[in-house]
Amino acid sequence: MTDLLFREDAYQAEAEGRVIGHTPEGGVLLDRSVFYPTGGGQPGDNGSISWDGRTLAVATTVKTQDDQVALVPAEPLPLPPLGAIVLQRLDWDRRYRHMRVHTALHLLSVVIPLPVTGGAIGVDKGRLDFAMPEAPENKDALDTQLNALIDRDLQVTEEWITDEALRANTGLVKTMSVMPPMGSGRIRLVRIGQGADQVDLQPCGGTHVARTGEIGRVRLGKVENKGRQNRRVHLHLDV
Repeated sequence: MTDLLFREDAYQAEAEGRVIGHTPEGGVLLDRSVFYPTGGGQPGDNGSISWDGRTLAVATTVKTQDDQVALVPAEPLPLPPLGAIVLQRLDWDRRYRHMRVHTALHLLSVVIPLPVTGGAIGVDKGRLDFAMPEAPENKDALDTQLNALIDRDLQVTEEWITDEALRANTGLVKTMSVMPPMGSGRIRLVRIGQGADQVDLQPCGGTHVARTGEIGRVRLGKVENKGRQNRRVHLHLDV
């Protein structure tokens, strides 16, 4: 299996890797990856890989059916051969903005403490869908609460628990539509704040900033009606 370097250090933008396979669709499989594959509402990373004086642009990154990480070339160019050592380089600015938006959405689920039915992360904005019969009465107040949490510059950390521990504490799961992937024996939790300052703890496999202060100023956008019991709340990065 691919060693998921982004799980150990979301700030690692470059790393060497060895080509261990090619997919039928023309993707490149590496033994270790700084590229995050599409999943959990977060887009796959893009960037490039280089070897022997050649460079191949990576358009996106996806998971294969057997849970490998495949780098998808931007053009149908020759692929690095099996066994080749390549240098991976992320489009760091895009990844970092995904990290900021993703962490901000975790905080949005704090100020709107309702079950989450869906979500998506972009470069400049993101959104969460909530089981919310009526639109928020005071969106400005939610905006103020959200930015106040960001301004506290809370530490963002992770830990791992067993599948059994999660089954025993299903209240950690905020998403109604999908459960965290189970079966490997352990689940990654993302915690925002420590001790008495903890504001959020939930399963998540995505990439996040190290402190909430890195998110910067955000603003809430439109709230859409997506059904009798569902509202979509948009969030935007101001810078």
